[in-house]
Amino acid sequence: MKKTKTLKTVLFSAAATAVAAALVVLNAISGSYSVYTFATAKRELPIYGVERNDGKIAVSFDCAWGTEYTDKILETLDFYGVKCTFFAVEFWTEKYPEYVKKIAENGHEIGTHSATHSKMSLMSAADIEKELTSSAAAIEKITGKKVELFRPPFGDYDDELIRTAEKLGYYTVQWSVDSLDWKDLSAEEIATRIINKVKSGSIILCHNNG
Repeated sequence: MKKTKTLKTVLFSAAATAVAAALVVLNAISGSYSVYTFATAKRELPIYGVERNDGKIAVSFDCAWGTEYTDKILETLDFYGVKCTFFAVEFWTEKYPEYVKKIAENGHEIGTHSATHSKMSLMSAADIEKELTSSAAAIEKITGKKVELFRPPFGDYDDELIRTAEKLGYYTVQWSVDSLDWKDLSAEEIATRIINKVKSGSIILCHNNG
C-alpha cells in the first residue's frame, strides 16, 4: 500500500541518511534541546522543530479521517523500533478508541488535534479551551496518560490560540516538512520530497489515512 511503502522508503532507505536514524524528538521539547519557531518577537509562534545536530527527527501523524493505513503504519514502526507522535481529533478518538489504545500501547505519544477540526483562530478563548480540554480528556480517558502536545487543524493559529493552549499546559506543535501524503503522489515522490527537505530536528507531517 502506498502509505506502507512510503514509511519504509522515508524512514529506512539507505539513501536517507538523515532519516535512517529517525526517532521521535518531541519529548525533547521540555528537555535540554532548544526548539525553533521561525520566530519574530512580535508574534506567538508554535514549535516547528528542535535544534539538534545528531541526525534525529520527529515523525508525526494527524488522525482525523478513517484508519485504512493505521495498522500497517503501526506494524512498520514497531518492526523498526521507531516511536512517533500521533495527533488525534476528538471525533476520531471517539470513533476508533481501539486504535487510540493500540497507538499508546505501542509506545507512541498522542497529542490533540482539536475536538472538531475547525479553524481555531476564528474561535473565542472560551471555545478554544473547550476544544482543547474536551479532546484531550477523550484521549486521556483511553490511554491514562496526560496529553501535552497540540496541533492546530490546517496549521491555522493566532496569538490567542497559542497563549490559550500554553495556559492549559499544551505545547503547540506544527511541522517543518510536509509529506503531502494526502495528494495523489507515489511513495517514491513523497519519500524524495521528504528526504530533500529533512534535516536534524525536523518535524515531518504525515497522516494516518493519506
